[in-house]
Amino acid sequence: MKIQYLGQNCFLFTYKEKNILSDPFYNFGKAHSGFDIAAQKIDYVLITHAHGDHTADVKEVLQNHPDAQMIAQPEICGYFGHPNSIDINFGGSAKFDDLKISMVPASHTSSFPDGTYGGEPCGYIFRFPGKNVYLAGDTGVIADMEMFPRLFGNIDLAILPIGAHYTMCARKASFAASELLKTKKVIGCHFDTFSPIKIDHAEAKKRFEEKGVELVLPNLGETFEI
Repeated sequence: MKIQYLGQNCFLFTYKEKNILSDPFYNFGKAHSGFDIAAQKIDYVLITHAHGDHTADVKEVLQNHPDAQMIAQPEICGYFGHPNSIDINFGGSAKFDDLKISMVPASHTSSFPDGTYGGEPCGYIFRFPGKNVYLAGDTGVIADMEMFPRLFGNIDLAILPIGAHYTMCARKASFAASELLKTKKVIGCHFDTFSPIKIDHAEAKKRFEEKGVELVLPNLGETFEI
């Protein structure tokens, strides 16, 4: 699986030539990432919750890629009215080829910028042969995290918000990674986008090092493989 960071909680996941775009918010950092939605092939749009910094570019994605399937809570799928929707809920999964994407709880709020209810916020576990990747979405520390490796198997990579203010800070995220998720590698997200979530990079990395966890603070447009 290839993972490209596009800002906030927006990632492009590529698995077996299928592209999954999470929480579309790529235009905000487009000048640095160079990401052009019209030049992409988008097969799935994956949404964790309804806040504007996670859904701002959904309509543009669907205009450019009307055949893409949306994976989200029933309330979010209903809001966009996209005909190609997979409206799963907690306990449910979407599957293609040998990749299963399972919805898991998150602790946050969820409403659209116009005030419309967006259902309960969530995260997702990507499960494919020999690997599990956890996309946390916006969340604080929750006890459910301890269950994820027991239920799904070893978490090879966790993508965790670390900007504080609206989500976990680096200290709390490092605790979640080491004590609950039992993972050894984290890609940080939801940091530096706006003033309230600016972080000290050196301090954040130190927090994770103290817990024996590798923290990657990605640059816009940077790509990783697992």
